[in-house]
Order: sequence, then C-alpha cells, then structure tokens
Amino acid sequence: MAIFSLRSPASEMNFSNKTVLVIDDFQGMRSILREMLRSSGVDAKKISMAANGKEGIALLNKGRFDIVLCDFNLGPGKNGQQVLEEAKFRGLIGLSCTWIMITADKTSESVTGAAEYQPDAYLLKPVAEAALSLRLAKVWAKKEAFAEIYEAMKRLDYSKAVRLCDKRLVFDKAHAGDLLRTKCDLLLISGELDRAKEALENILVERDLPWAKASLAKVMFKNGDFSAAKTLLEETIWANSSFLEAHDLLAKTLQIMGDLDGACNVLEQAAKLSPNSVIRQKNLGDVALKMGKLEDAEQAYRKSVSLGENSVLRTAGAYIGLAKACSANANPDEALKVLDQLNKNFATKEVRLKAMAVEGMVFHQNGNADKARLVATELGQLLAKEDIGADSERSLDMARLLMATGDKEGAVALLQREVKNNPENNALLDDIAEIFVHAEMGEEGARLIEASRREAMEVMNRGVLLVRKAQYEEAINAMRSARKAMPSNLRVLLNLAYVLITCIQKNGPTPELIKEARESLLAANVLSPGEPRYMRLKDLLNECSS
Repeated sequence: MAIFSLRSPASEMNFSNKTVLVIDDFQGMRSILREMLRSSGVDAKKISMAANGKEGIALLNKGRFDIVLCDFNLGPGKNGQQVLEEAKFRGLIGLSCTWIMITADKTSESVTGAAEYQPDAYLLKPVAEAALSLRLAKVWAKKEAFAEIYEAMKRLDYSKAVRLCDKRLVFDKAHAGDLLRTKCDLLLISGELDRAKEALENILVERDLPWAKASLAKVMFKNGDFSAAKTLLEETIWANSSFLEAHDLLAKTLQIMGDLDGACNVLEQAAKLSPNSVIRQKNLGDVALKMGKLEDAEQAYRKSVSLGENSVLRTAGAYIGLAKACSANANPDEALKVLDQLNKNFATKEVRLKAMAVEGMVFHQNGNADKARLVATELGQLLAKEDIGADSERSLDMARLLMATGDKEGAVALLQREVKNNPENNALLDDIAEIFVHAEMGEEGARLIEASRREAMEVMNRGVLLVRKAQYEEAINAMRSARKAMPSNLRVLLNLAYVLITCIQKNGPTPELIKEARESLLAANVLSPGEPRYMRLKDLLNECSS
C-alpha cells in the first residue's frame, strides 16, 4: 500500500529549507517525528529537539522556526498549551509559523482546550506519517496563500491587509472562508465597525456561520448595543456549544447588563468545556465573589492560581481574589498566607500596594482593628508620596480600607479620582456607589459621584470644542491640563491626541507634537487595547508624520 507523502502529486511542497522544532517529553517519539519529517523532505540539520516546555521556550527564544510540532502532555512543568500561549504572548512565533499540537488524550476537554489557543492544527497519537504529511501540506499551503497578508499585519498595516484579502478572494476559492474571517477580524481590530458589520451581515445572508455571528456580536458590543450582542452570542452558543470565545464575550456582556447570575452560569459552562484557562477561572472567581458564592469563588481562584504556576498568563488578580474569598469565609490565616505568596511571586510596587489594601481589610473583617489601622496608615503615607498609576480595582480596595479605618477624606479623594478617570463606566460607578452605601454615605456619595462625573465630562470635551472654533493653542493647553488632572481617563488621552493631530494637520508637524500625540495614543492603548478610535487616530498620525 502506497504511503502518502509531501512528494505526492496531491501535495507537492518543498520543506527542505524549513526549520522545525519538535517538543516531546519522550525520546522515542521525538525520534519517530524526526524520521517522519525527514521522509517529508525536511533537512535533518534544520530539525531541533526539546524534551520539555522549558527547553522548547528556550529554543523559541533563540531563533525563529517555520514549523513547531508540540506534544500536549510534556510531563512536569509547562504543557503544550502553555508553551503555545507563551510563544504567542511573547511574540516568539509569528503568523507565518505553523504550529501543530499533538496529543494522545481524546477527551473533549483536552481537544477543546488545545484548540482554544489556536494552533494551526492538532493530531491524535499514534501519528501516522501520511496524516502528518497531509496536515503539514494543507497548513503550509494556507501560510503561503496568506504570506502577503501576514506581512502587512506584522507591520500593523491593516488597511493593506484588508485590500489583499479582497484581492485574493477573487480567485482563491479554497481559502475563501479563512480570507473572509481574516478580513472581518482586521476590520474589527482597525475600528472600522460599520464596514465589519456590513461584511458580516452579507456573510450571514449566505450562510449561518457561528464565527460570523460571534464577530457581529463583537460589533454590537463595541457599539454599546448589549441586548443585540447577547442575542447573537446565545444563538452562536446554541449552534456551537464549544465556541469558547462566544461564552467569554457573553459573560462579559451579561455582567455589563447586570445579570451576574447569567454571567456565572455561562462561565461555568465554558470552564467545564475547557477547565485549564487561567484567565477564565479568574473571571469565574470574580463573578462568584460578587454574588457571594464564596465556595465557588475560592475554588475558581485556586484553580487559576494552580494553572498559573507554569503559565505566562499567571495573574496577581487570582491571588487577590482568593485572599478576599478566604477572608470572607472567616479564614484570615489562609488569606494572609495567599497574600504572602502573592508578594513572593509578583515582587512589584503595584502588587505590594494591592496586597496591602486587601491585607488591611482581612484584619478589619476579622476583628483586628489595630492592625487594620496600621496598614491603612502605611498605605496612606505611600499614596501621599508615590504615583500609584491606574488600577481601578486596587483603588477601590484602598478606598474600602481607608473608609473602614476612619479615613473618610482619603477614601473620598480616591473614589472621586476613579469617577473622573472612568465617568462612563457604569459598572465601576455602581461599585463606587456601593462603597458609599456601605459606609452609610449613600446620598452624599451619589452627589459626589454625579458632581465628579459632570466635571470630568466637561473637561474631557473642552479641547474638542475649542478645536471646532479653530482655537488650537487653547485646545492643546486645555487637554494637557485635563490629562494632568485625569491621567487614566481614556477619552482624555484620545482627545488630546485628536487635538494635537488636528493642530499638526492645520499648522504642520513638529517633532514635539508628534511625540506627544504618539505617547498619548500609546497610553490610551495600554488602558484599553484594541480601542477603535486609537487605530483611526494612529493612522492619521502616521499620515501626518510621514
């Protein structure tokens, strides 16, 4: 019986110049895969081997590979999923790299979990040479078809990438589905929501595709039409229950709509399908904690902490949430132990401040008022002399501690700052109102929130109004003052960039104005990655400075 190989007429691909990395914890399997690759035309000298996740990351860090074959189960340390997520997170592989995940586990949760991190393909053991050859040929054919598109995406030239998708759609019927999906993703990334909506609606007229429906839901979500997004996402999950991205966005949508119970149920379903996501387990813990489901919150946080031990996605928030859940469950010793571990694993000033705020509340909740006041005093001293940066969750925890230990003035100042930096974040404003209510300052707090919100809205828009009157210098000065007063206000940062760019368009570029506009845009992107307005302003700035 003939063995299908890459040299067969059905898949004539030349892999002789490709570099390949094989990651598998069994020497025998590494040898078998190496021989299969050699039979497929790969030069033996271009094949590298790694026996575990750590070795794999080290090799990826040293050089670029065209192909990676990675086993899912790699023994102690990182598994294949965690190697892939770190490689993507740190930019160790690009879009042109072919990543094939190999697993012997046929359970649905393993397959779903592996697929969630979007390898190009996955194979079940035992791996047949013909299956590997055909899969490599198919994936590489797509990589070659998308080469120009990927290059444009690498340069962040999304407009060109969209044009290249349209150009190829005219003749490349084999990759039409992937081209349409890539085009729609690019329109979403670049903030062209109207074009994305039109393209997705046209696709859905022809065929009811779950990814298209979920992408249309993203458009609705970004436009603030949460009810429409919810409906589309529920339809998507009904048609494809394993579409995890739709679960996550639906949970986020339901939280914004105030349906915590619904959000919790959706996250629980997603966690059953793919239980090894560090971020999803943390999000599940957050929702359960808000609902007062302390046992469920603690379980989810512990899972996130455990999974994070070998993951680049490990988050301090999971430790913070776990400490809060333990404290609320009348287990202060365990809460303090978790905070101690947090400080060891995340040795930064920002994390230390977070841990202190929660530590003080642990003491307060469990009757140790003196220690709570000592922590609050130290925290207050740090706040007075250091720039603590933007972190709403941390600021609210600090405010709760200051309020609980009698520093009403300090707590109010923190909360007013958060309102001014986030005047349109209704969920955050509700959390702030709850803090005031808990401190028996409900009516006073409501007045303070509204006054701070109105002040912020007026300041945010002042520069834009001045630009419309052609008062450019006054507009720039107004937005600079606004940024100084509200350094973490997203709209202020974007409006400052807009005013600077408009002035550059009117009066010509200067290195100083270009630098200030670019820095303001970068700060906005840190606060809210993928913000549509950021992409539009970035393109305008590039045009002005070219």
